[in-house]
Amino acid sequence: MSHPECMYCTDDGRLDKLMIEIGPLSVSTLYLFKEQTYRGRVLVALNTHEREMFHLSDEVRNQLMNDVARAARAVDKAFKPGKINYGAYGDTMPHVHFHIVPKYEGGEQWGTTFVMNPAQVYLSDEEYAEVIAQIKAALE
Repeated sequence: MSHPECMYCTDDGRLDKLMIEIGPLSVSTLYLFKEQTYRGRVLVALNTHEREMFHLSDEVRNQLMNDVARAARAVDKAFKPGKINYGAYGDTMPHVHFHIVPKYEGGEQWGTTFVMNPAQVYLSDEEYAEVIAQIKAALE
């Protein structure tokens, strides 16, 4: 079934404006969020279109959560944040996905909820490539 409203399911350029694909995981795809106020911020999106976690089979849900943990572990290893925040929203983009947001003591929104798109820090192509290389090297 086609989901033209979903940027994860439709190759229409919306996703490319916000993220850079890092690569496939077991049942999801790992992306680098282009806005890097939170250095190392990534997103894990399920490869199939599902609106809710409870729509997933136990097997797929468990694999997805393993993907989320694997991505978070890589971000932690690569960037050493003070804490990693997780966001699973979907009001405006109803496709199962998780924001993995490293937070740094003394940094942006430490001690509060992260801002979805603070639009403060964008990198050069070379800097994005370096961040992606660090994450890929840290993926276990």
